[in-house]
Formats: sequence, C-alpha cells, structure tokens
Amino acid sequence: MPLIHHDYAHVNGVRLHYAQAGTGPLILFLHGFPEFWYCWKNQIEEFGRDHRAVAPDLRGYNLSDRPAEVKQYKARILVEDIRQLAAQFGAEKFVLVAHDWGGAVAWGYAMAHPQTLHKLVIINSPHPVPFARELTHNKAQQDASQYMNLLRSDKAERVLSENNFARLQKMTLDGWDRGQSDPTDRAAYIEAWSQPGALTGSLNYYRASPLYPPLGDDPGAGALQLDPADFMVRVPTMVVWGMRDQALLPCILDGMEECVPDLRVERLAEASHWVMHEQPERLNELIRDFLGAGKVN
Repeated sequence: MPLIHHDYAHVNGVRLHYAQAGTGPLILFLHGFPEFWYCWKNQIEEFGRDHRAVAPDLRGYNLSDRPAEVKQYKARILVEDIRQLAAQFGAEKFVLVAHDWGGAVAWGYAMAHPQTLHKLVIINSPHPVPFARELTHNKAQQDASQYMNLLRSDKAERVLSENNFARLQKMTLDGWDRGQSDPTDRAAYIEAWSQPGALTGSLNYYRASPLYPPLGDDPGAGALQLDPADFMVRVPTMVVWGMRDQALLPCILDGMEECVPDLRVERLAEASHWVMHEQPERLNELIRDFLGAGKVN
C-alpha cells in the first residue's frame, strides 16, 4: 500500500491541510460533516496505487484554517477553495469524489467548472434541486432533516460538545453498521473535533446554506425558487446511495437526471449514510468500474 503523507496548501485566503498518496492522475476526495480527511483513508490507500489521491480537511475542519464567520462558508467560497487546491497540483482535469457536505461543494464545483472534471462521484449527498423540492413538499424529508435546524442554532456547539462529543460519537462512530468502532478511529475523530474552532467551522456550513427544513414561520428551502436550468451538471456522474440513510431519504434521487443528464445511480440496500465506513471495498469497486479499470481516458 502507498504511504499516506501530509502537507498544507495556501488557497483562497486560507491554509488547507491535506493527506495524499501515490502519483498519477489526480483524484480528489471531499469529506462531509462531521468528518475530516481520515474518512477516506481506505480510498487514499486504494487509489494511491495508480493515482495522486488527495483528501483535504475542508475549511473549518481539523487541521485546516477555521474561520469563525458564517459568511466564510458560502458556497462560492467553498467551490473556489477546491478550484485553487486542484490547480496547485497542476491538474488540468481531475476526478472528484465527495460525500455529504463535501458532496454539496462538489455539486457546486461541477456546475461551475465542468471543463476541469473527468468524472464526478457523489456519495449520499443531494443535488440542490431535488433536495429543495423534498424539503419544501415532503413531510417525511422535512422530519428527517430537522436535525439541521439544531445544527444551525446558537446552542449547537454546546449540545454537540457535551460529554466528550457524545452526540457526534453516536451519529458517526456508533452509527456505522459495522460493529464495534476501532479505538484508533474514535481517538482520531475526537482529536479532530477538539481542534479550536473546528466545531463552529463545521456547523457554519449549515448556517450559511439556504437549504434547510421549515422552522416556525421560516419556510427554509421553501423560500427558494430554483430553476433546474441553472443547476445543470454536465459531467459524467455516478451517485452512490446508502439506502438506509435516515437523514437523506431515497426520494432525493427522484428526478435527479433532469439536472444530471449523464447519470449512473448505484443503490446500496444494506448501507446507511456512512458508505465509506460500512462498505469501503464495494465503494472502491464501484469507483474503479466507473473510472474504467482505474484509468482516466
């Protein structure tokens, strides 16, 4: 297996930490909430055999810079982070793989810079148009997304950090459908969450986004009028979906092809939101197959 090593890149006014392995075509992995580069360790080792596999800590997380202001987490800023990071590796085109909030950034990146991507792989992260639709009209998805309003609130840092991050441990390490979590994993996550400002940085992704369920008189995503023509993804795309995801329901997949014409959807019946942890080998196989035996044409 290739050795994983670490470095930093100065991009878009912040310093991003990243882990990488291997040489060859660039494949970039973007994590979600409340994770960090470490969630991709199995993919870095696998794809580092014949790619330059890079997994950054997104801004606000772990060892990357962690701005405190909500405005520093607007979508266009997050997308520009990735554009500048990829450019530092000298890649004119690359493969982008992303999960959860990393997927939200990746969707935006693919819309803005399709000419720089060979292919896009999204794991349990909704395209904004069907997500806005379901948050507006689907009571089941509204109920499943209520946690977002907690994470947007002023009390979120206190609630999530209590008892050694007990709630975060429950939603991640204790929620992975793979039995007992590795103590090394648990220690790594707690250390990442404990970085000064990291909890606020990660929560600011929710606070900066207009996509959230209704709360009282606030319609949330219902206030948006999204034209699918403005959210087209013109990149060959594979969406991998753990069908046991309790927060992002499978209804989000309905109609996605309207905005993603070149779309392949892989539904994993026995996986939850945490596909990379529960079925890492299967995920690697799917990505390999999608890329074409590991080669970018």
